This record gives sequence, structure tokens and C-alpha cells, in this order.
Amino acid sequence: MESHGKEEVKGPVLHIVVVGFHHKKGCQVEFSYPPLIPEEGHDSNSLPEEWKYLPFLALPDGAHNYQEDTVFFHLPPLNGDMKCVYGVSCYRQIEAKALKVRQADVTRETVQKSVCVLGRVPLYGLLQAKLQLITHAYFEEKDFSQISILKELYEHMNGSLRGTTLEGSQVYLGLSPRDLILHFRHKVLILFKLILLEKKVLFYVSPVNRLVGALMTVLSLFPGMIEHGLADSSHYRPKSSVSEDLGLMESVSAAEEFISVSVTDIANATLELVGEETPQDAGEAPSSSTTTTTTTTEGDSNHLKPPSRASPESSESDWETLDPSVLEDGSPKDTAGGKEAGPEHLETFDPEPGIPITVQPQSVAGQGGVTQGLVSGLEEDQYGLPLAIFTKGYLCLPYMALQQHHLLSDVTVRGFVAGATNILFRQQRHLSDAIVEVEEARIQIQDPELRKMLSLTTADLRFADYLVKHVTENCEDVFLDGTGWEGGDEWIRAQFNLYLHTLLSSALQQDNERLLADYGMAFTTAWKITHNYRVWYSNKHPAMAEVTPGHPFQGQYSVADVKLRLSHSVQNSERGKKIGNAVITTSRSVVQTGKAVGQSVGGALTSAKSAMSSWFSTLAQQPAAVTSPVYPEPAAEVKP
Repeated sequence: MESHGKEEVKGPVLHIVVVGFHHKKGCQVEFSYPPLIPEEGHDSNSLPEEWKYLPFLALPDGAHNYQEDTVFFHLPPLNGDMKCVYGVSCYRQIEAKALKVRQADVTRETVQKSVCVLGRVPLYGLLQAKLQLITHAYFEEKDFSQISILKELYEHMNGSLRGTTLEGSQVYLGLSPRDLILHFRHKVLILFKLILLEKKVLFYVSPVNRLVGALMTVLSLFPGMIEHGLADSSHYRPKSSVSEDLGLMESVSAAEEFISVSVTDIANATLELVGEETPQDAGEAPSSSTTTTTTTTEGDSNHLKPPSRASPESSESDWETLDPSVLEDGSPKDTAGGKEAGPEHLETFDPEPGIPITVQPQSVAGQGGVTQGLVSGLEEDQYGLPLAIFTKGYLCLPYMALQQHHLLSDVTVRGFVAGATNILFRQQRHLSDAIVEVEEARIQIQDPELRKMLSLTTADLRFADYLVKHVTENCEDVFLDGTGWEGGDEWIRAQFNLYLHTLLSSALQQDNERLLADYGMAFTTAWKITHNYRVWYSNKHPAMAEVTPGHPFQGQYSVADVKLRLSHSVQNSERGKKIGNAVITTSRSVVQTGKAVGQSVGGALTSAKSAMSSWFSTLAQQPAAVTSPVYPEPAAEVKP
């Protein structure tokens, strides 16, 4: 948990909020403790402007279709000192006639309410478990004016969570990678690489608890991401109610404000901000017409330098790159460490080869400790993890309300990993690079270049197949399911931890084309121009020397690889799916036709057999009838 003076005094839980549905006003805040706006009372409906979407996030779209549901959501900070605000909401509905005290504004047959916890710590599953019990008790009172239980919840949570360290057992409560792999199988690795590329990824399914569970479980595969990597994941501005022109001006201004929030806690940190109007080719230097904007905020001078190249796969510009003035003795890494990244770093940094721009400080707590990242602003371990993916306008929104739809096309948002239950999000495919339909375990990608980048290599397929086999090995045994280390949740996270560590280590090696080929050259080339890689590459991480480079499943091809590739192609390509479906349909038709033919032929044979049997029996009976009177005749002849 972060400690920033006043925040520590307040505790990890900021507010307990009750959101209800009013038949005239729609979703609104009915109670908050402490008040969301200090000058107003607990029952005020007023909200801070930054949290104007809170009622729609806590009471999700289509909630009336379910008796109860759970929502994870992120809110932007109210001031520069705060980080992302993590929200957990438990929704329930009850029949109005069951209420002991029915208020005048209750005009419908059912009453829908959500109890929310807004806090500073990403303990989604732990907060959900506690909140579900309290929500159940709150509804069992059948009198929503009884708010004492909510105040007790606030005091209890702050008392029990104060000083709690973010450990895996608590952070990952309720997030099961085993279930994710059983459902998505090898496609989990595609999701993992998709987020590494910082693309616009939209998850879609109902109800919300399935949606947020799948999305957050994918993020839990990234080392340290949930614990420390989401602090800047919700820095966006709500849509203004003014005209479009003024709204656009405000959004640009907002971009300049929040783009540097991740380094506000670092003294004298300087970054450079540039918006590129047109993406440049991979080998081109920045255009002379590039517009450079310099802004100064309270206590910080923030600048962005133009990146040497923009990602050809996305329309947004690369907002990262480091000014050498961050450190006194800054210089780039040796370009031999990564050929693809060399030209851009030579232009971006003061070119003095051989010495890294900075050395990540050693953690006092040892290998498992974290320190403040100088560039990312996140708390990092000695390997530089978590990667700075959800920073600089790349959002993580586990659940998006329909009122937030504008964020998908906001010029200040360079990408997102978001979840939605409204079909309008899925229908507008042009606003997302990939749509993940959780129910069907399907990933829809329109861009053929992106599909090529995410194509799994043979080594990747071996890795994914290794995971699937270990997870499914004991899943049919109800007594052994999930009890062992291999195939368990922590084991799966350890495998992805190893995958990411070896990928990073391979990227640092000289002449690393052969090593990176096992991860996919198209993928690694695109990844090296992302914000998270550049930030990670700009620091030296001494612990990386302990990591053996190379894909964990590198090796020679075999017949098993051919079978694995064929199986993967049939299961995933559209043509393969059509062929597979045609084969299945044909097989069923053949079986049904065979049964029908068998029945008709068998019936004919049976009829023929019965006819022949009756004919033979008739033939057998005729001699018997002829000879039967013959035997008495000799007896009749022997008479005296």
C-alpha cells in the first residue's frame, strides 16, 4: 500500500457509497460515508466532476436482468497526489413489497441498489468477499435508512486493511488463471502479447462479474501488474457538456495535464511531450513539422520529446522518450543490445555508448522488494517490473459504462484494456484493435498486420500446449483439481513470469535475432517501439543478468510440432473453422445416413430372411405330411 502522509492517515478505504436507481433521475448516489463532497451531507447526490460516471459504473447497464452482480471499476484521481481509485460494487435488487419501510420515491415493483467501496488498494477479491456479506445484511434489514452498518463497514475495513502489504494471496483472491486457460486455452498467450503491444482491447460478456473476472485475471499474469502497475491506469477526463470545439480544446489541455501524472512524485523529473500529426515510417527521423508542446504544472516541468518513429499499427503517437536532464550522467545503452531499438534511442538520448542512462537502485528489502521507478513512476522490482503499460494515457477500465463510450475515440487516450456489457461497444469495431468475446472464447482482430504479429510461433505453441496439458490433467478429478502446484494458479503465473523475464533478457542480448525469432519477429519489432519497452530499456536492471535468455521452449522442430501447428491452425483460422465444421457436419450426415441405410437394408434383409425361413419351413413341413401316413401302412399289412 502506498503511503503519502495524509493518505495514510485516512486509510486505504476512501468512501462507502450507496447507489440507487431513481425512476425519474436514473442512477444516483444516495449515501456516502465520508461524504464525497466534504461540504455536503451523507445523503447528498452531488459528485466531484471527475467521478461523474460513478453511479453508472456501480449500477451497471442491464443490471435489472440479474438478481445480483459484482463490478470492478477504476476512477480517476481527484488531485495530483492521488493515484487510481479502485472501486468494487455489489449490486442487488429486492421486491418493493418486501420492504419494511417503503419510501415515497419507490414506485416500481423492484428496488435496485449497489453498495460500493472506493479505495487506494487493488484488493478486488478481498473487498468483494467482505462487501458481499455486508450488502446481503444491508438488504436483509429491508430498511435502507439503516446506515449504521455501512459506517461500521468503513471503520472495519480501514482497521483491518491498514498497513496491509500487497501480497499475491490477497491481491489474486478470486482471479483464477486455471479457469481462464480451461476456457481460452492457448489464446491466453495471444491476449498476453496483445496487451504487451499496448493495443486497444475490448472485453465483452455479461454479466459484469464474468467480464471483470476474465479481464483482471489476464492482467494478473503480468508480474506485479495488479499490485503496482495500475496506479496511473485511470487518468482520463470526463466528457464536458460544452460545445464540440471547446470540448476538444479541453481534452487536449487535459492530455497535457494527466500525461505526466505517473512521475509527479519524483523530484525534478522532466519529460518531454510531443504530439505527432502523422505516423512516420520505421526508419524515418521525426518530421520537422512535428508540433512540440511544452507545459508546466505545479512543482513539475513536463516536456515530451518526439519519438523517432510511431507505431505503424496504431494511430496514436508514442508519448514516451526520456530527456537526459532527468539524470546528471545520463546516456543510452549500447546499441548492440538491441538492433531494432538502436536508431530510436540514438536520436532520443544523448549518444554516449556503453553506459546505461541510469542504474535502478537496489531494494533494501531484498530481491522481492520494490522501489520507485525513476522513469515510470511505478513501484518496480529489480527486474523493472511491472512494465509501464498502463501509463501515459493507456487506460485500464475493467468495466466501462455506456456514458464513457467517448473514451474509445478520445484523442488523449492512446489505448485501453476495457470491459463492456453493452452491445453498442462491440458493434463499433473500428474503435478497437481487438474484441475479446469471453463467452465464445474468441478474439476478433480486423487488422491483418496485427494478426500476423500475434501469430504464435512453434515455441509459443509448445508453451501454450504445456500450460493447457498441465491444467487439464487433473481437472476431471474433483479431489485433485487445483490442489497441486503444477497446473495451479500460482504455477501458471510463474510460467508467464518466466516467459516475460526471458523475453526481456533476450531483447538485451547482442545479435538477438535468433533468440527473438522464437517469440515472433513481427511481434518483437512492434513491441520494441511501445512505451512500456522504451521505459524499461531506458533503465539498467542488474537482476536481469541472472535470467537466461531465450524462449523457455526453444528447440528443434519435430513431428509433434507439425501436429500442434496443424491443430492450432484448424482451431483458430476462419478457413480451418469452416473446414472443421464442414467435417463435423459431414460426419454427422454420414452417420445419420448410415443409420438410415442400415435400418432400411437391415429391414430388407430381415424381411428376406423371414420369407426364406417361412419358405424352408413350408418345404420341411410338406415331406413330413407325405410320409407321416406311410409309417402305419407297413403296420397295417402285418395282419393275420
